[in-house]
Amino acid sequence: MRILVMNVNTTESMTASIGREAAAAASPGTEIVPLTPLFGAESVEGNYESYLAAIAVMETVKAYAEPFDAVIQAGYGEHGREGLQELLDVPVVDITEAAASTAMYLGHRYSVVTTLDRTVPLIEDRLKLAGLTDRCASVRASGMSVLELESDPDAAVQAIIDQSLRAVRDDHAEVICLGCGGMAGLKMKVAERTGAPVVDGVAAAVTIAESLVRQGLTTSKVRTYAAPRQKAIKNWPPAPARADALSKATLRHG
Repeated sequence: MRILVMNVNTTESMTASIGREAAAAASPGTEIVPLTPLFGAESVEGNYESYLAAIAVMETVKAYAEPFDAVIQAGYGEHGREGLQELLDVPVVDITEAAASTAMYLGHRYSVVTTLDRTVPLIEDRLKLAGLTDRCASVRASGMSVLELESDPDAAVQAIIDQSLRAVRDDHAEVICLGCGGMAGLKMKVAERTGAPVVDGVAAAVTIAESLVRQGLTTSKVRTYAAPRQKAIKNWPPAPARADALSKATLRHG
């Protein structure tokens, strides 16, 4: 079994970290292939970057030449999971939904601890769309950016632990979900300090993807996620000259 693990940002070291966490959770015989988008932002922390990531994720997966059995979208929030489900005939698992659904087996209510406060609404919307909000106690921000998870790991871990403790104490959460793919590998440190089970979305997604593949299950194509209709798509992918012109226009008007 081969599973593509798709980082949503272009930071290669984060792709490697996500890949290691996925490989640690995988069963013997499962090959994990970590992928970095062909283009996009170095971290994804807002709507513009998320929509850009969605296009990049879909185009990168489409460009992968070897056969694969499932795809994991390793980013919290909205990064085009539904588009991938239309494009592919293999299971697509989003780590936001994988972590939350796993958490509901472990306790009455769960909390998500993420990075910056501006990402909280994106995660809340993703959980609402997935029907996973009824047992969500809170979505809390650590105040640390995605890149600070690597540049200042000690401060990042402490901030995540602080918010996790508040989620348990103040929001009555019984399970903590780590709300960023870049938090892969931190679950033991957070669990030790909070006493609560901690779910890493990457690890949860791997086990869910493996289960779907083994059961011979994939996305329904009878309606919502039917394959895209064949039609002309103008100026995509953009030619280098056009891309350069668009970049200059963005700089002028941004």
